[in-house]
Amino acid sequence: MTKTPRVTGRQVISALKKAEFEVIRIKGSHHFLHHQDGRSTVVPVHAGETIGVGLMSQILGDCNMTVDDFIKSQ
Repeated sequence: MTKTPRVTGRQVISALKKAEFEVIRIKGSHHFLHHQDGRSTVVPVHAGETIGVGLMSQILGDCNMTVDDFIKSQ
């Protein structure tokens, strides 16, 4: 298994958009993304900060994606 990438919130949102997720709303720095098949997740976007490994794993779990799937969608 590939190591979890160290990326910013904006990079996560960009990759998820390529995987057909769309931002349905924004509350403060939290972007709520939803897929047509019912999957959804929340991605925090803080300028210059990378998403931690634990949170990244949670986001990928919410999206039913593996690390390899995420890397391919970047």
